[in-house]
Amino acid sequence: MRGKQAPKREINPDPKFRRTDIAKLINYVMQRGKKSVAQKIVYGAFEIVKEKSKKEPVEIFEEAMKNVGPSVEVKSRRVGGANYQVPIPVRGERRFALGVKWIIRAAANRHGKPMVQKLAEELLMAANGEGDAVKKRNDVHRMAEANKAFAHFAR
Repeated sequence: MRGKQAPKREINPDPKFRRTDIAKLINYVMQRGKKSVAQKIVYGAFEIVKEKSKKEPVEIFEEAMKNVGPSVEVKSRRVGGANYQVPIPVRGERRFALGVKWIIRAAANRHGKPMVQKLAEELLMAANGEGDAVKKRNDVHRMAEANKAFAHFAR
């Protein structure tokens, strides 16, 4: 690795719920620097979640993140001319980042509805332990389980 590690930037909490994890969700939804559009999408999705589930949307979001965040993942390691998929435990920050990305990607891959509704449905499904984001997490865990024999290559 060349040069210094970039410093971690402090992220300001979102204006409505005063939480940094929701601010990060907004930043991941944001495209081309349009933060106000991303905020409308996330807050609109939270309103739909509140109507459908009759619970606080922040609780649903936390439950969804708990169900989607992976605990292990596989990384490719080159050992003696061969590439091995080595299972590695996931740190908390990366677990959150992967979970949010998977939820947003699963919502974006649905068709025929506005992003607000797609994100709300994906959050509700993830909180219930179903949906494409949870399926992706299960696939990653299954891959790590299948390659457990190469765990000794992890540094």
